[in-house]
Amino acid sequence: MKTSRRQFLTSLSLLAATSAIPLSAFSFGLKSKLKVALVGTGVRGTSFWGQRLVENYSDILEFVGLCDINPGRLKYALEYIGVNCPTFIDFEKMILETNPDLVIVTTKDSTHHQFIIKGLDMGCDVLTEKPLTIDEQKTQAILDAERRSGKNLIVGFNYRWSPYSTKIKELLMQNAIGKITSVDFHWYLNTYHGASYFRRWHGQRESSGTLWVHKATHHFDLLNWWINSEPYEVFAYGDLEYYGSKGPFRGDNCRTCPHKSECSFFWDITKDKQAMKLYVENEKYDGYIRDNCLFREEINIYDKMSAQVKYANNVTLNYSLTTYSPYEGWRVAFNGTEGRMEAWLDIPYLKEGSVNQAELHTAEMDQSGTNEPEYEPIITHRLWKDFEVVKVPVERGGHGGGDERLHDKIFKNPDLEDPYERAAGSRDGAMSVLIGVAARKSIESGVPVRIAKLTDLEPRKERI
Repeated sequence: MKTSRRQFLTSLSLLAATSAIPLSAFSFGLKSKLKVALVGTGVRGTSFWGQRLVENYSDILEFVGLCDINPGRLKYALEYIGVNCPTFIDFEKMILETNPDLVIVTTKDSTHHQFIIKGLDMGCDVLTEKPLTIDEQKTQAILDAERRSGKNLIVGFNYRWSPYSTKIKELLMQNAIGKITSVDFHWYLNTYHGASYFRRWHGQRESSGTLWVHKATHHFDLLNWWINSEPYEVFAYGDLEYYGSKGPFRGDNCRTCPHKSECSFFWDITKDKQAMKLYVENEKYDGYIRDNCLFREEINIYDKMSAQVKYANNVTLNYSLTTYSPYEGWRVAFNGTEGRMEAWLDIPYLKEGSVNQAELHTAEMDQSGTNEPEYEPIITHRLWKDFEVVKVPVERGGHGGGDERLHDKIFKNPDLEDPYERAAGSRDGAMSVLIGVAARKSIESGVPVRIAKLTDLEPRKERI
């Protein structure tokens, strides 16, 4: 059954239910296709928010415009996404000429705020990739724009929608371990995926806000959602001691580097057809190098990070992010008044069989939906009792199956009630970003940082 344009736009209102301001329902009655404009035609924009929407939801939406600063990428994006719509270098011109209902923002993190704010102010609803933005000033500007525009902003937090993450939430909602008192969460990026951030614009804090924001915002959103509270105060440590200027040698990029034979991180981009077409063939337009040296001097983000977060409901979180681990995976443990719950994914010593570390991230990003589900455990151990093991189906592709479920909720099942409240609006986006911002400020100042001092968001009434 086709979803009407009104149903879809109403779903945006529901999905953004945690916005900074109260939301009202839309009043559209036409059963026409939703008009979508995309700004930012990199990998995430062209695949997840481009090609996948065309392949699965063409009965409900149509792309009316693509925008990017790079005309070569725009040309390739049309072909890859499979659309025949106008392309634009000028974002405002695109909005004026195409009049979209929804703007999807997948540009560099440091420019998210520009397009979110312009889109809202020009009368569009906006959906942005995580992170919302990279600092507290830009966060405040976005919150202000949403308030004055009366339009809706959604943040694409897909990890909430994976079956494994959802099962953790379900068990916590069922008080499987009583009231949560503390959480330990550790994420390990391997030397393939972790290193990739330092090759790209993510390695410069002025573009990404550091991995405290670009990567960890995924984790902080999960934690805020699992804990069912908001951050109150953050204290952190961090350093750059492996990549960047700490490296043993450096070159201009992997293709031309004289150290290819001795560098364990050498990446031959010429063997990646999509990267060649999307980036290398279009370097001449904007100078963006996709296979930059991991050890270039301009890298100024952290490669090891550790934080302690106090939540408004008095839960304490111990968090760490490692960017040069021999394996890719994560662990979380919840301590409660009635027991403890532990969960993990892709820890090789805890799995049967081996995991190909070089292909792990590629498999996670796969949007084909053809991956066979595996089963992974969640351990609950109540006080005075033996532990119990819950086996959960886990999908490898599409961020653990979260990508597909997020899209289906927006486009296919907008009216379906969600008991887990996985929809994320501007307040969720802000709270995840602000933990990372506070962590950066704590490292620089050596003191804890209060979240409430970063923006004008008022703490929720039931919390501190």
